[in-house]
Amino acid sequence: MPVSRALRRLLRIREIEEEQCRMRLESATGELHRLQAALEATAERDRRGRQLVAASAHSGELPDRLAGMEETRTAARFAEFLLPRIAEKEQQVAQLRQEFLAKRVEHRQAETLIEETEAKDAIEAGRRSQQMLDDWFNARKLRGSRQSKARGPAPASNEGLLD
Repeated sequence: MPVSRALRRLLRIREIEEEQCRMRLESATGELHRLQAALEATAERDRRGRQLVAASAHSGELPDRLAGMEETRTAARFAEFLLPRIAEKEQQVAQLRQEFLAKRVEHRQAETLIEETEAKDAIEAGRRSQQMLDDWFNARKLRGSRQSKARGPAPASNEGLLD
């Protein structure tokens, strides 16, 4: 029994669903990386602000100290803004990864079902082919034995016929 069109359509649908889930996962992962990079930039901004404050403490420059304190405060506000979004995005990425893996399993199951059906079909075709060869050989053998019975027994030798 050949693989049905419905089963092939199911496989194609599973492939498309898997691809869509993969693309959503990649997009969310990219967003997560951008948020993490922004958090790293914020940490760098905080570090530079602290350095500016430390340098102004030695030089006595009040504007540098105020600028450093403002850099540190701004970095802290950005970090407060980014941390919940990063946690939310991490959860979303984990959920999308689970969905992607589930779609991949569904796709593989449909592939396996088709492969098993095709393998069964190939085995059945091989059996039918072998059965046809066996039937042909048996028919040929049977015709040969009928023809030899119809001719009668073969003469023992040709010596008596020439005299």
